[in-house]
Amino acid sequence: MSFSTGQMVTRKSHNHDLLFRIASISGDIALLHGEDIRLVADATLDDLQHVGKRDLEKRKKRGKEQEEYSYRLFRQDYQLMRDKREYQSTNGYQYTGGFFQLPAKVLHIDGDRMYLRKCIELYHRVGLQVHGAHVDEKDMPHEVSTLVEKVQPNIIVITGHDAYSKNKGMKKDLRAYRNSKYFVEAVRTIREKNPHLDELVIFAGACQSHFESLIRAGANFASSPLRINIHALDPVYIAARIAYTPFMEKVGVWEALRNTLTGEKGMGGVETRGLLRTGIPYITDDEDDIT
Repeated sequence: MSFSTGQMVTRKSHNHDLLFRIASISGDIALLHGEDIRLVADATLDDLQHVGKRDLEKRKKRGKEQEEYSYRLFRQDYQLMRDKREYQSTNGYQYTGGFFQLPAKVLHIDGDRMYLRKCIELYHRVGLQVHGAHVDEKDMPHEVSTLVEKVQPNIIVITGHDAYSKNKGMKKDLRAYRNSKYFVEAVRTIREKNPHLDELVIFAGACQSHFESLIRAGANFASSPLRINIHALDPVYIAARIAYTPFMEKVGVWEALRNTLTGEKGMGGVETRGLLRTGIPYITDDEDDIT
């Protein structure tokens, strides 16, 4: 059975549990990237099986249903937050003029180009301003400063692929992880110039990442406390919750996690202040200038 880059496969040794696409092949070893989760894995070619069209459609349909469910939950929370902001901004609906908001800007740095596109689509769907950058994980510590200086974001997402290998060490050993050390170095680099957690919010990590090291390095939120896989879109919901919470309110960890597809087993963090600022009055373009 022949295989080539880009094909969809599953692993026989793992009972075909996850859908992967082949990123590269070297000899009889294939490098696999999760199609919906941020996991990277190696597998021998004889452990792989092609995914048929019907099976692929069923898997994608099931994944889409999960994504839509999380999106609907987020929209419900967003509407509640919006109603609360409107009540507060109008002094209990006594002020009848318009008000404006200063939205948060997101810098999303991703080691996977396809995941980056999917995340940007979701950012736009939830109404967030985002600058996306595809950067290989090992290059993130070297390129992150330039990107931060250029974009001047309020929220930074640093993600891509990762994996823990028990053959390389214990779970507490950062060297046992494929890309966690690069995420950690990137977070440290940012915090050297931006040390305050509430002025620049950072999410960092991917599947099975070393959660404790990422938090110690200065991330507000990170993956993965129980070293499980996380969904490709989970970081977007973390960013959105913070972006749409007023800056005078804190975002509890559970509040940030409850609309993700992974939840608290795969994501965690610290209490963080929201970033949304509301102001009055809202001046329309057709109003006369004040002289």
